[in-house]
Amino acid sequence: MVDIAASFDELAARRQARVRAGLARRHLVERLFRGAGLAAIVIALGLVVTLFWMMVSKGAPAFMQATLSLDATFDPAVVKVGPAPVRAVGQSDADFRAAMLAWRRQVAAVNWGALVEQAVREGAPEGFAIDRRSAMALVETNERHRLRDMFVADPGLLGQTVRVDMLASANTDNWLKGTINRDLPDARQQLSRQTRDLADAMLADGTIRFAFAWHIFTNTDSRSAPAAAGLAGAFVGSLYMMLIVIVLAVPIGVASAIYLEEFAPRNRVTDLIEVNINNLAAVPSIVFGLLGAAVFIRYFRLPMSAPLVGGLVLTLMTLPTVIIATRSALRAVPLSLRQAVLGVGASQTQMVFHHVLPITFPAILTSAIIGVAQALGETAPLLLIGMNAFVASIPATPFDQSSALPAQIYLWQGNENRNFFEARTSAAIMVLLGLMIVLNGLDIFLRKRLERRQ
Repeated sequence: MVDIAASFDELAARRQARVRAGLARRHLVERLFRGAGLAAIVIALGLVVTLFWMMVSKGAPAFMQATLSLDATFDPAVVKVGPAPVRAVGQSDADFRAAMLAWRRQVAAVNWGALVEQAVREGAPEGFAIDRRSAMALVETNERHRLRDMFVADPGLLGQTVRVDMLASANTDNWLKGTINRDLPDARQQLSRQTRDLADAMLADGTIRFAFAWHIFTNTDSRSAPAAAGLAGAFVGSLYMMLIVIVLAVPIGVASAIYLEEFAPRNRVTDLIEVNINNLAAVPSIVFGLLGAAVFIRYFRLPMSAPLVGGLVLTLMTLPTVIIATRSALRAVPLSLRQAVLGVGASQTQMVFHHVLPITFPAILTSAIIGVAQALGETAPLLLIGMNAFVASIPATPFDQSSALPAQIYLWQGNENRNFFEARTSAAIMVLLGLMIVLNGLDIFLRKRLERRQ
């Protein structure tokens, strides 16, 4: 009996040892799984931080641009124009417009570059000799147009000297920021020796300073004056497209999801529609660009490079995302709620719109904002409908030609002046990422607010 009891005790001890070993293995696997999950999160966050750091470190210098503070003299010997026409008593609108146009033509014929050259010479350090070409290479080419616009706005400037902040040229900005190798021989430098020495001297005495480049947000793209190029036209074009997506994709997508999930009969037609919606969500975005070019531009004859076409293409691309996300939100509503509402005599329509939708509204709002944010960053479909064309104007309506932020980034990254536009491209990416962060922040804020109300 003692031997049998000892055998049972030994068997129980072995079993306990095996159980403890199994528990130890399970606990080890659990710790390894948690560690792997934590490592994955750390790696993902590290990659995101690295991405943002790269964009910020490369794009931040673009927001500070070399600017010259010069005294511009509106010399009457150069600005040889008469006084601005004043409307006489009884003069017709047509005659006054003709007189004003004639005066503006005289103003346009003035050699405004001579005033810029004179301002640079007067702002140069004492005894610094420089030729006209080197002086003009220091300042952005469109600054002479700014002097012209100042005179048109105030003809009383004739004969006066005013302090004007002029943008340095892109090559000057590169030189002063050190993005160009200063040890290269003169033959490989983009600026002459005189211009480089003058830029260094003006930076040393404070005539040239680095100021915040507000024109990135207020100017349009420019090929003749790359230092003055901005994102205003592309930003407005993206804004028009997002408005079209919000107006079309969100209500159509939500309504389609409600019908398919709550009202549509279960048959082969609805099954085919669901399969196609799921397939469309996986179609590459460039295919939607081809569809837009073939249907909206070639067949319907809508204008190329117009935000209207871009908005319609992005609407088609966003619809599957909104529909699928909205249906998932509707499925998450407990069946007991539907049965309880129907049990007290409510109709199916009342059940859906009075009880189901209020619960799922935060999730539907999230799906809509995510779809819009995804559409905001799409590039491939916009390239195929001409949104990468050079447009130096701000669109007044969705029918006007325009660019978009992703297409503008594509154009700038391919610019031949890589030293200047590499930072400008990163700055545009920062603006685009900022807009996406704002959209996602708005989504979180609205969702939390709606959830508290419920």
